[in-house]
Amino acid sequence: MSNGVVANGASADQTHTASQRYLSTRGEDSGFSFEEVVLKGLASDGGLYIPEAIPSAENWESWKDLSFTDLAFNIISLFVSPSEIPSEDLKEIINRSYATFRADEVTPLVNLQGEVHLLELFHGPTFAFKDVALQFLGNLFEYFLVRRNEGKTGRDRYHLTVVGATSGDTGSAAIYGLRGKKDVSVFMLHPKGRVSPVQEQQMTTVLDANVHNLAVTGNFDNCQDIVKALFADPEINSTHKLGAVNSINWARILAQTVYYFHAYFSLLRQQPSTFKLGDKVRFAVPSGNFGDILAGYFALRMGLPVDKLVIATNENDILDRFFKTGRYEKKPTYGSKAEGGLEQDGVKAHEDGVKETLSPAMDILVSSNFERLLWFLAYQFASSAGMDDEWNKKQAGQEVSSWLSDLKNKGGFGPVYKDVLEAARKNFESERVSDQETLDTIKALYKEVGYVLDPHTAVGVEAARRTQKRALAEEGAAKHIISLSTAHPAKFASAVELALKEEPEFNFQENVLPPEFVGLDKKEKRVSDVANDWKAVRDVVRQQVEEEFKALGY
Repeated sequence: MSNGVVANGASADQTHTASQRYLSTRGEDSGFSFEEVVLKGLASDGGLYIPEAIPSAENWESWKDLSFTDLAFNIISLFVSPSEIPSEDLKEIINRSYATFRADEVTPLVNLQGEVHLLELFHGPTFAFKDVALQFLGNLFEYFLVRRNEGKTGRDRYHLTVVGATSGDTGSAAIYGLRGKKDVSVFMLHPKGRVSPVQEQQMTTVLDANVHNLAVTGNFDNCQDIVKALFADPEINSTHKLGAVNSINWARILAQTVYYFHAYFSLLRQQPSTFKLGDKVRFAVPSGNFGDILAGYFALRMGLPVDKLVIATNENDILDRFFKTGRYEKKPTYGSKAEGGLEQDGVKAHEDGVKETLSPAMDILVSSNFERLLWFLAYQFASSAGMDDEWNKKQAGQEVSSWLSDLKNKGGFGPVYKDVLEAARKNFESERVSDQETLDTIKALYKEVGYVLDPHTAVGVEAARRTQKRALAEEGAAKHIISLSTAHPAKFASAVELALKEEPEFNFQENVLPPEFVGLDKKEKRVSDVANDWKAVRDVVRQQVEEEFKALGY
C-alpha cells in the first residue's frame, strides 16, 4: 500500500483526482501516485497498475485541430496530477519525446483503400510503434530521477537499473528511449543469435555508456526467467533499484492512448464529406500482449466514438479464442507443429510453446496486458450487485486474482460469466489470421495500391478488411476503419521479400529500405555474451553499473 503522499507532502486525495491515483488489478495495492507506478512498473502483489477511475474527456471535440503534442498534453494531464508534474514540465517532456520522430504529425494517417485507413506508428527512432511510448517513458524516468537527486552527489543519488528481456522490438525501442539518460542504466537481455539481424544491430550499435546489451546463451524464456529472478532476488534489490520498461508499465499504455484520438481527428480532416465529428470509427489492431489495443479501450472509455476495437491475432490466438468462447487458455505447440516463420526475421527468439509465425512480435502464449481489461470487466460485473464502489473494486481484484491463479496453475480459466463475455464483446471483435493469409494480404495490397505492409500490419489489415465487409452489411455500423501499422516493413524484410519476390516491379532496396538501415551492419557494436544463469547475469549487472559509477567519479 502506498502512503498516499506526493512530493509536496500533501495527501493524494487532496491533490489527485481518482484518475490520477492508481491501484493494482489484484486488489492488494492501492493509492499510488503516477510517479510511483512508473518507477515500480509491477505491483508488489503481482498485479498491473490501473487508474482508480477512467476520466471522461468532456470537451474532446474541441481538441480536433490540436497538434499531436498538444493533444498528448490534454490526454496525459487527465491521468497525472500537476502536483506531481507541473503543466509546463509535462509539456516539455512531451515535446522532447516526439521531437525525435521523422514525421511532423508523429503518427500520420494514410488512406489505404476505400474506407480502410492505415495509422503509421513507425516514424520513431527504431521504426516500430513502441517508440511512441518508450521515448515518453525514457524522459519520464529522467525527470523523476533528476528531481529525486536534487542536491545529492555520487552514490547517494537515486540510480535506476532497468532490466528487460527482448525478442527484438522492445529492446531497441527501450534502448533508444533511455540512451544517455542521467541516473539510469539499462540492461537488455536477448537470446543470442535468435533475434533478427536488424533488431540486433539496432540494439548493439548504441554505444552510450549507460546501455548494456547482454546476449544470453539460451532462448527468450530463459531471458524472461532471468529478469523475473533478478526482480525477486533480495540481494540485488538491497543494492540496486530495479525498473521495468516492458508493456506492463502503465506509462506505455497511457502514451499510446493519444494516437487513437489523433487518428480520429486526422480522419475527420481527410474525409470531410463522409466522416463528421461524432461519427463512430472502427480500429483494427495487430495484437500480441494486448497493450496497443488496450490503449484504444481507454480512448473509447474516455469518450472517443469507437464502434468496435478489432483484435487481430496470428496463429497464436489465445485472445481470439477468448472472444469466441469465453475461455482464456494456453495452447502450447511443440516440435514440428510449432515450426514456421523465418529465422532471419527473428522467429527463434520466442517463448517456449508458441507457434512460430511470419509475425514473430505477436508470437505469445498469454497476453500480459489482458489482465487490465479483465479487471474492468470484473468491476463492471460486480457493480451490477448494487453494493458500494469499494466493494466493487475489492470483488474485481479477487476475481482477477482467481482467474490468474487458474491460468498459472491449470493453464487457463473460464468460460467466464455470460454477462462478462457480453460486456467484452460490446467493445471488441476478434480475427485470427494465418501465415498464408498474411502473405496474401501483403501481396494484394502491393498489387492493388502499391503499399508495402510489414507482416504484423498485414495481420491487422486482413482483420480490418473482414470486419469492414460485415460492417457494410450492418445497419448503423461504422464504415470507416483504421488499421494500426506497428512496424516499418524493413524490420521484417524476409517476410516482405517472400510475399513480393515474384512481383516484377518490386525492389526491396529501392521500395522499402530506409537510409538509416544502410550500413548498420558495419557499425561498431558493444555486447556482452553471458551464460544462461541468473546469478551470472546479476554479477554482470553489478560489475557494469560499478564501472559506470567509476567512470562518473562516484
